[in-house]
Amino acid sequence: MILPGLLACGSVFGQSMDTQPPISDVLEPVVVKGGYTTIDANTGAYNQPGWVQRRPFAMTRVHIQRNPGEVGVEHWVRARETDGEFKFRMQEEIEIGLPGRIQLDGYYDWTVEEGKAEHQDFAGEIRWAPADWGALWLNPALYLEYKVTDPSRGGDVIEPKILLGEDFGEGWHWGMNLIFERELSGEKAQEIAVTNAVSKTISEALSLGVEMAIKGETIDGARGEPETKVIIGPQMQWRPIDNMFINFVTLAGCTQYSPDFEGWFIVGYNFGSSISSSGSGGNSGGRRLGPISGRR
Repeated sequence: MILPGLLACGSVFGQSMDTQPPISDVLEPVVVKGGYTTIDANTGAYNQPGWVQRRPFAMTRVHIQRNPGEVGVEHWVRARETDGEFKFRMQEEIEIGLPGRIQLDGYYDWTVEEGKAEHQDFAGEIRWAPADWGALWLNPALYLEYKVTDPSRGGDVIEPKILLGEDFGEGWHWGMNLIFERELSGEKAQEIAVTNAVSKTISEALSLGVEMAIKGETIDGARGEPETKVIIGPQMQWRPIDNMFINFVTLAGCTQYSPDFEGWFIVGYNFGSSISSSGSGGNSGGRRLGPISGRR
């Protein structure tokens, strides 16, 4: 009686164990590059790595930063110095992640020049990626911005961009933007620019890199006489906590029309994380980090 009972129990336990789904079906694997689970892992709803979700660069945007349902805020300070004269532009920004690989941003710009603070513009931008991260070469995204400028500062401005970005090697990150900016009235100032940036993950809390921009600026009636500006310099991102980042960038001018110095300070905070929620697009299941033991 005892032996048949044990055999029956063994049969039941064996059947129960055989019908359990494998762990890989319960938790999606996280692709880790460079050994860092929050910065180089593909944790985004659209498979984008952590560094993309934390605005890695000041002048170069990459793919989709906010996952669906996420809201983030940022404060920007840009300082420019030419012939000993400093001018500051402040920017307050809110970012909203939407399904379908779409992100909406709104921001307000104001300046401090000669000790006087003045309103500059309100702006809205939309960016859309045609595919999840890793599905297309260089992970392209399309970007469109419209600025409602104070009449004393010129006309409204429209700015389309092509955003590119990629991972290279162990913890190396790269981005490039192709930019066209046009003032719609007044002098109809126009800018054609290319920005480039590269950074290296040093730790979960720190990345170091270099940023640069090449710009050609013209006005109506003198399109064949562009003012060429080139700025380049080091950048650093510090992440004191997972949902917060601080960027420092210092750039030197390299041409006659460039500012002697341009510096950027950006602090951003993400309210809530959708890493474990469902995204929209090719990777509709999102990404989940799962237990520590599963990531060793």
